[in-house]
Amino acid sequence: KKLKVVFLGSGEFGVPTLAALAEHHNVVMVVSQPDRPAGRGGKLTPTPISQWAIEHLPTVPLIRPENINEPDVTAQVRGAGADAWVVIAFGQKLSAPLLDGIFAVNLHGSILPRWRGAAPINWAILAGDPVAGNSAITLADRMDAGLVLGVTERVREPKWTAGELHDVLSADGPELILSVLDQHARGTLQGISQDEGKVTKARKLSRADGWVDFSKTATECRNWVHGLTPWPGVKVMLNGEELKVLRVDVGTDVAATPGTLIDAEKGFVSCSAGTVMQLLEVQPAGKKAMTWAAYANGKRPVAGIELVSKPEAKA
Repeated sequence: KKLKVVFLGSGEFGVPTLAALAEHHNVVMVVSQPDRPAGRGGKLTPTPISQWAIEHLPTVPLIRPENINEPDVTAQVRGAGADAWVVIAFGQKLSAPLLDGIFAVNLHGSILPRWRGAAPINWAILAGDPVAGNSAITLADRMDAGLVLGVTERVREPKWTAGELHDVLSADGPELILSVLDQHARGTLQGISQDEGKVTKARKLSRADGWVDFSKTATECRNWVHGLTPWPGVKVMLNGEELKVLRVDVGTDVAATPGTLIDAEKGFVSCSAGTVMQLLEVQPAGKKAMTWAAYANGKRPVAGIELVSKPEAKA
């Protein structure tokens, strides 16, 4: 059965699901955040959701309110007469009057109750979770605390960065949301309460997190590097120059002071407990990303030098 759907979202994460809803259901309105200045010129830029809607749903109303909870906006969205609302990375809290009597489902990039909050995909990697996934939930007063309506899971590949895991989970979203809407239409949908004792928080990340502690094991260092790529990115100082570390692997080797470059050609850096991190992809300040081999070829670093990484001083 085709449902009338209002889609509320802003980030890239919801684009595949919006595309699937446009194909299988009747999207009657798209709500996104206002256009914001972006890039060097500060040009007003639509959100990824607004951009997709403009290109693919030109006849569907697209609204971009500063505050969706203002009475006139609330009346407009509720007036769309939808059977269901789908909310993905929208970026504004939805008030009780707005949601009153509405069936609304939210897609969240974690297996709830693990990783409630702003950066669930990053934290799944930072913590070394073996499995990552999505939850479809009802909207609740507290962040990500609603009833779980469905879950998808997949084994996390250690080589994935946060950006790559984001794209994988984003692509898993449509099937889950379409299944929940189908169950809702049939009247068979069941929600499960989250176990509050198992809640973990995925706090928002900042540039101050963009460093790596070589006194941890290589696996922990890899999780930290990959969990912070592409943003905020992990920075090290090498020979007095700033270098972003984008992708690494792990190995084992002899003990050496953590943070020492022990093989300049292969990019081996010592971590704790005799473990080694191998630099695969790096980005010098102001330059494009490149392989470690290309960087080493140009800069000719020598074995025995130390990589220094520490938190940025708070301004």
